[in-house]
Amino acid sequence: MEHVEQVRFGDQLYAIIVRASFREPGIHFFSTPELSQQLAFMSHPQGKTIEPHRHNKVTREVHYTQEVLLIQKGKLQVDFYTVEEAYLESRVLGVGDIILLCSGAHGFHVLEPLEMFEIKQGPYSGEADKTRFAEASPSEIRIKGPNP
Repeated sequence: MEHVEQVRFGDQLYAIIVRASFREPGIHFFSTPELSQQLAFMSHPQGKTIEPHRHNKVTREVHYTQEVLLIQKGKLQVDFYTVEEAYLESRVLGVGDIILLCSGAHGFHVLEPLEMFEIKQGPYSGEADKTRFAEASPSEIRIKGPNP
């Protein structure tokens, strides 16, 4: 799909980016069943009914936190790194773009005043939740794809 990018390095899926310009009728699942976060887009006509339902208790095993960012205002540069902390490349997200960060490591640079939502498994465990490391130097940064 033109407005959807799977960010892969080798055979590893690092992220799924759905641009604000994505518009398709119906339901589209972007995430695969092995991911611990589900990402879907839904577009229904007026009058469509979604039957009342509840979600059943289902035990799931989560090994790594995956997060979804939804950009409401501004621009965000996402820098991708390997788990060994080597810089790979970057993408820029704009208003309405959404990203599911699936694996690897990442860092961010706010390019314009930013408002965004972050959705991930909780509760947040503070510093036990992440390992921080040095970012790539500005001369190493390679931005791929559209620059909203």
